[in-house]
Amino acid sequence: MIAGGRSNITYRVHDANGRTVVLRRPPTGHVLATAHDMGREHRIITAVGTTDVPVPRTLGMCDDTAVNDAPFYVMSFVDGVVLDGQAKAVSLSPATRRSLAEDLIDVMVRLHAVDVDGVGLGDLAKRDA
Repeated sequence: MIAGGRSNITYRVHDANGRTVVLRRPPTGHVLATAHDMGREHRIITAVGTTDVPVPRTLGMCDDTAVNDAPFYVMSFVDGVVLDGQAKAVSLSPATRRSLAEDLIDVMVRLHAVDVDGVGLGDLAKRDA
């Protein structure tokens, strides 16, 4: 399991060929369908993956709860460090932290520029009346 998440469970999985992928599923126990909608999450990542926003490549979605007790999807594994707290961040040089912050801003700009209708997510948008 890849620790540090706050909601859905994320597993690093190795297949028979040695390939590493990521499996995402809702937490065990009672879950709110609207808060843990694996199909929606898979759909969004897949759609955003058609743009210049860097996201893992989705590999498949499974709604059959007989397979894993819950809907889940699989995506490519992206190696890196998860900066999930100040301790990890301060271990980086100021120049590296600045570069990461600038990259974050650049990616957020690209994400906010995505045409939700153009990538097929318009039905999820909350629009002004």
